[in-house]
Formats: sequence, structure tokens, C-alpha cells
Amino acid sequence: MSERLVVIGGDATGMSAASQARRMKDAGELEIVVFERGRFTSFSACGIPYWVGGDVADRDALIARTPEEHRARDIDVRLRTEVTEIDISGGRVRSRDLASGAETWTAYDQLVVATGASPIRPPLPGIDADGVHGVQTLDDGQALIETLQRARGNRAVVVGAGYIGVEMAEALIQRGYDVTMVNRGAEPMSTLDPDMGALVRDAMCEMGIKIVCNAEVTEIRTGEDGRVAAVVADTADYPADVVVLGIGVRPETELARVAGLPVGVHGGLLTDLAMRVHGHPNIWAGGDCVEVLDLVTGRERHIPLGTHANKHGQIIGAGIGGGYAIFPGVVGTAVSKVCDLEVARTGLREKDASAAGLQYVAVTIESTSRSGYYPDTAKMTVKMLAERNTGRLLGVQIVGREGAGKRVDIAAVALTARMTVEEMTALDLGYAPPFSPVWDPVLVAARKAVMAVRERG
Repeated sequence: MSERLVVIGGDATGMSAASQARRMKDAGELEIVVFERGRFTSFSACGIPYWVGGDVADRDALIARTPEEHRARDIDVRLRTEVTEIDISGGRVRSRDLASGAETWTAYDQLVVATGASPIRPPLPGIDADGVHGVQTLDDGQALIETLQRARGNRAVVVGAGYIGVEMAEALIQRGYDVTMVNRGAEPMSTLDPDMGALVRDAMCEMGIKIVCNAEVTEIRTGEDGRVAAVVADTADYPADVVVLGIGVRPETELARVAGLPVGVHGGLLTDLAMRVHGHPNIWAGGDCVEVLDLVTGRERHIPLGTHANKHGQIIGAGIGGGYAIFPGVVGTAVSKVCDLEVARTGLREKDASAAGLQYVAVTIESTSRSGYYPDTAKMTVKMLAERNTGRLLGVQIVGREGAGKRVDIAAVALTARMTVEEMTALDLGYAPPFSPVWDPVLVAARKAVMAVRERG
């Protein structure tokens, strides 16, 4: 007799889990049912800003595998169907067809919760007005593009200055909009230390983006037609023909929490290394709705990234299919860009290290992407944190032009291996003038960190 796997959520984690489980068990052994409340499966939410900005010409380019392709592999994908209740004791879920309103109970032997995260939408007056957009799904991206095409003016306000905020600011600049970014923090990119965030702010200002920091949005003002007219903050009013929310996301775990599944301090589901929900051996979870282990601090974190979500799905699918795989944790690596500026980070910021009770040294260096005499060499700034007594690498932040962002991967590997900054200086990295100075910028920072550890350790 075959088992039934029910998956809640048809994007990265959910469909990766379903696909991997199907590779390991055929339809005679495992029936797979996927509930997805949207109209698409297996799409890249990370690519939406580049579609909005015109770098990606077609929406379908962001879809890795369509519902029809999944169904051809004996995966029963049910679109526009929302799961409204999980009955753990009964081993079933209740779903509602969003078109007809019909409700159905579906039994499961194995359950995957892959509900993702939802954009933070603060309860402000006017937040739901026509012309105010969050950007999380392909439908969100399509709605924003349609607003941009019919807007009466070209004034855009981005609320929030995290990854989505800065990427959407670039997209709007590319569409010819005058962009103002309103940010409650002291600098954009709160995932960086403020001194590195200041470099991002300066570069964005040079690109023509107006950045307002230390500003708390209190209202979205509308016109007589009900459309957005301005963003009101405690500092000033900012006229707007379109508003994009880039405040961040939170785990979408209310359904699981009501069912009695355990959630952590950040609101994400808690799982073991195999992605099983604690205390529930036949319930799995992954992606933006879970918390993961930070390998640097040993604490749980919520890090909503597509790279993790796809890995989680593969691990879950392997477990359901009878194999074994684990997700050991993360070091917090992320990279982004705004126009030609590349921004990357991994590991801890200064306030993270302080919160973890770690004594540290911090150094900052300026270098170049290639040998100084080679054409089109670009400047970059690298900041590095190391534990004061041991010299263990704690974190790296990089801001620069072409060739800067992906250098953070050197530090990500060093963090995962728990290397010291002195050990890093001996890394055998590739060198040729078109690619790097003789001493790569990350190694220059490591050398400076070694000296700081020796002086203050």
C-alpha cells in the first residue's frame, strides 16, 4: 500500500522536496499532493526585481518548472488552493479552493510545511491603497509592472532599505522613475555595520536615489481617487505615484503554530538537522518558514534565502524517499547589487558579535578588484571581524564595484571551516592581473586582522 505525501506550498522548498521524493519513490510507492494558493510553481522570487527593472524580459524566464511539468512526473499539483488547517492528531489537512470556496480534507502519511515568508506590511493608514506594492510572488511583480505602466507620474518611494528595498530602487531607476528611499535606520542595508552601510548610501546618492534615513513612516496618504499620493514620515511628506514596500519578511507560520507545531523566538518552525519538525517524525519543514542554526554563534536564526530553501527541499525529499541527508547550518552569506554597486556579507556584524558575548577586533581595508595597472580596475572596501583572543574569523562585509560581491564566498568557506584569520592569509587563491591583485583584498583584510589580534589579543 502506497503512502501519501502532502506538501503545503509549491515553490522552492515544497517542489524540491516533492521532486526529490519522486526521484526516490515512484507513484506506486508514494502519492504526492501539493497545495499551492498561487498560480505558479517553482519560481524565482529573487529574480522579480530584475524582471521589474527590465533585465529579465519575460516572467516565464523566472519559472524553473511549471505545474504541468510537475504533473507529468506524477505530482498532483493543486493551484489556487489554500490549506486552512492542519489536523495533526487526525493526520490530515483542510484545503479551500479559492475559486469555488469548496473545502476538502486530505489525509497524509508525511507532511511538508513549506509556507515561506510574507512581506512585512505595517498597519498604517493607507497601506492597502491602490499603488502600494509588496513584492513576494510573480503575481506581485505583475501587479507592480502594471501600476508602473499606468502611473500618472514618475515619482516612486521605496519604504525600507534592505535587500529587496535597494534592488527595487535599482529597478525603478532603470524604469525612469525618480526614487526616494525612506528608511527607519541610520543607514541602508541593516545587514551591514553602519560604516559599511554609509558606503552604500553614498553610492546610491551618486546614482540619483534620494535616501532619507532615521525616518519613521506614519501614513500612506491617498488622493481623492483612492490612489497613493504620498508617503508621510515623521520627517516630511514624500510625493509618490507608486510605493514599494521593502521592509522585510517574516516567517509565515501561523497555520503551523495554531496546529501546535513548535516555533522559535524569530517566529520560524524548529526542525532537526534532517528538517523534521521537533517532536513530529512525519512532519517536515524548510525554506523561509523555518529557523536555522548559525554556525558562528551556535544560535537559531531566520534567514530567508532561496539557496537555503532549495537545499532544505532536497534534504526533506531524500528523507521521505528513504535516504538520509542533513542541513548542518549557515554562516549568513548574502550578496546583492544596486546598479553597478555590489554588496556582500557573511558571518557576524559588530552588534551580532557583541550580542553573542564575543570579544572581537574589526579592521577595514581598501583595495582593488584587479592589479592596479590593469584596465577597468575597481575599488572595493572589505571589513573583517575576528575573535580577539583566538583570531577565529567572525564575519566579513564587502562593498565595491565589479568583482567585489562574490569574493565573500572565500570568507563563507573560511567561516564554515572555523579558520583563523592567520590561517586565511595562507590560502592558495588564484591570481592573474585581470582577476586580482597579488594579494587578494580578502587576504589583505585577513593580514590586517592578524596584526589587530596580536596587538589586542
